[in-house]
Amino acid sequence: MKSTWMMRAFALASLFMAGSAWAEVVVKIGFAGPLSGPIAHLGKDEEYGARLALEDANAAGLTLGGEKVRFELVAEDDQADPRTATTVAQRLVDLGVRGVVGHVTSGAAIPASRIYDQAGIPHVTPSATSPKLTQQGYRTSFRVIANDLQQGTAMARYAADTLKLRKVAIIDDRTAYGQGLADAFAEAGRKLGIEVVGREFTNDKATDFMAILTRVKARQPEALFYGGMDPQGGPLLRQMRQLGMNTQFLGGDGACTAEMLKLAGPALKEGAYCTQSGLPKTKMPGGEAFFARFKKRFNMDVQLYAPYSYDATNALIQAIKTAGSADPARYLPALQTIRFNGITGPIAFDERGDVREGGVTLFRFENGAWVAVP
Repeated sequence: MKSTWMMRAFALASLFMAGSAWAEVVVKIGFAGPLSGPIAHLGKDEEYGARLALEDANAAGLTLGGEKVRFELVAEDDQADPRTATTVAQRLVDLGVRGVVGHVTSGAAIPASRIYDQAGIPHVTPSATSPKLTQQGYRTSFRVIANDLQQGTAMARYAADTLKLRKVAIIDDRTAYGQGLADAFAEAGRKLGIEVVGREFTNDKATDFMAILTRVKARQPEALFYGGMDPQGGPLLRQMRQLGMNTQFLGGDGACTAEMLKLAGPALKEGAYCTQSGLPKTKMPGGEAFFARFKKRFNMDVQLYAPYSYDATNALIQAIKTAGSADPARYLPALQTIRFNGITGPIAFDERGDVREGGVTLFRFENGAWVAVP
């Protein structure tokens, strides 16, 4: 009887020890972006990039304090709306996420960043390019992509030096991203001898641009620079052509998308140029392989920012590994000094949280596609 009791006790103890050896801790990583609405294609693009990074990390295995870690993505829809973004940010904090990938747009990222800073939770954006995001001084804000000052300056330099443009009109959507990009282009352009012959604005819900385009047409610009996203950029370009405006079209990364090609249709032709932060797929260190894996996993092509979302997620993971802890207070210092080779290139942050080596690539429309300018 006694031996039977002892054997049972030993068996139970063995089961307990085995369970302890395989104990698993779930580390929640938040994602925030537009998962509905007109730019949901960009939100899903980034969500899938983050999801793929976490799946890779889980497959590789990670232990913290003797416990196996399983990363879990908590995705929230901020609708690219500033007010919704703050609600989403607070919800992610309340759900106990240990870091956040996002937000997708600058208009959402800037107000949400205050929530994360107050909670001490790092967030790394793959695509919010407004300089204001990292100029606020929040220690928890990071980005893995070049900002609008770099994009606007690159386009202005190309417009002045290569395209020899001297009269350009500007339209922006009055979002933090669109207006900021347009301001950067205008400031850099003036220094290079470009005259801004008209400055108009719309909003990120508009569909009718005829009135402002009529005013712009009267100024006889050689080119139109648009600061905004593809849902407005495509219709705006179509309406330009309807008015007989054959001026060149210039834009930033929000209009430098596969979706822009669909929305603009035949209105997009030779003489259209755009910028993207970072390198083209063919020059990304891991670009070709990543694009193929992404297509196989999600049955869709990369839209634009998925590689940056993958790197943003890995920045959090690498910092957690380095610190040996998923506690934001413990791994935040590691994130501030992290260095690793990502899909998009070297990932390291300056004192503000901007990526140190964020380049800009210029594209032109050619044979039905955006082609990188050599």
